[in-house]
Amino acid sequence: MPYHLAQLNIAKMIYSVEDPRMAEFMDNLDPINQLAEEAPGFVWRLQTEEGDATAIRAFEDPKILLNMSMWEDVESFRNYVYKSQHLDFFKDREKWFEPMTEAHMVMWWVAEGHLPDVEEAKKRLEMLRANGPTPRAFTVAKNFEPEVE
Repeated sequence: MPYHLAQLNIAKMIYSVEDPRMAEFMDNLDPINQLAEEAPGFVWRLQTEEGDATAIRAFEDPKILLNMSMWEDVESFRNYVYKSQHLDFFKDREKWFEPMTEAHMVMWWVAEGHLPDVEEAKKRLEMLRANGPTPRAFTVAKNFEPEVE
């Protein structure tokens, strides 16, 4: 069975989305998302019908934003995050987001054609926080091949 790599990352904003200090971040979302969508290995990303992922709130804290996407493999995701223009944006994250003390990014394998929902992603993040990297919930630094069923 072919697999895709799902990923969730969360970040807690220092300011509200409407705050002028968040403008640089908000203004760059469309180009960064387009960069992802055009990247080799990109499969899908979670967004509203209007194309706005920042409108999706899955946590009690309204300042927590989430990003969820799917990729063909770990290498495709890694190349987008760390070897594209996304890296410059990523390096500036402390301007907009609080440092996180717990794991805030998780990856896992899904069957090709399956679109994970936010609840599934949150469960995987909790698995990672509770158990560290495993084949069911892992990180870029410590990742696993898909488990053959």
